[in-house]
Amino acid sequence: MAIMMTHLPVYQIDAFTEGPFTGNPAAVCLLDEWLPDDMMQKIAMENNLSETAFIVPSGSEWLIRWFTPVTEVDLCGHATLASAHVILNMLQPERYNVSFSTLEMGSLTVRKNGDMLELDFPADTLQECLLPDLIKESMGKEPLEWFIGRSDYLLLYGTENDILDLKPDFSMLKRADGRGVIATAPGSDTDFVSRFFAPQAGIDEDPVTGSAHTTLTPFWSARLGKKSLKARQLSMRGGYLECTLSDDRTLIAGHAILYMKGEIVI
Repeated sequence: MAIMMTHLPVYQIDAFTEGPFTGNPAAVCLLDEWLPDDMMQKIAMENNLSETAFIVPSGSEWLIRWFTPVTEVDLCGHATLASAHVILNMLQPERYNVSFSTLEMGSLTVRKNGDMLELDFPADTLQECLLPDLIKESMGKEPLEWFIGRSDYLLLYGTENDILDLKPDFSMLKRADGRGVIATAPGSDTDFVSRFFAPQAGIDEDPVTGSAHTTLTPFWSARLGKKSLKARQLSMRGGYLECTLSDDRTLIAGHAILYMKGEIVI
């Protein structure tokens, strides 16, 4: 009996990049309709990138879902930027913007902004909290202040070097609650810098985390008294973002480039 094979277009995009092999790589898988959840999870695991976005056309907008190698997540910035790059540069280049409908975060818009793409995401809110001893011990360096947002802890340190020097114990941090931990400090040539650790979600350190900047932007906007901010994520790959606080929305702009395109055969 013949075996039916399905060929799915897939793109790998570097988001929030400053050039080849920088930024955060995301896979973008184009579907006509949703695959079973376990199949999408297996594809994300096979891709073995921090995120795989699955997108489905739906009238004038697109449906989007995001998977790490081990779990589906409610929001992902860099894979949304990557998906918009595919749509606005390859599939529908005549368009100026694209709207994505999500399961948990409502409608998200990405628009062209010069040579960048700009995410329009809901801003996070922070509260002071008790920092679990597990997180404090796993980070290896006690922060100056700490807060909790929608899904992540935010730890404030004094200098950019403090952020660069962090060597978290991921096996310990993996047992913490929440999605992940944002470590941040004032930047030397940007308004602020950060790193993002999420072994709880299967990613020890994310190269560049758009969703974390929905937390970082209102935090630093209040601290620095300005709405427009320049940011750098200090992972090994590194990434650059331009962030604007607009009422209860966070606008996050960055560059994206195509690394690879092909087909998934299942």
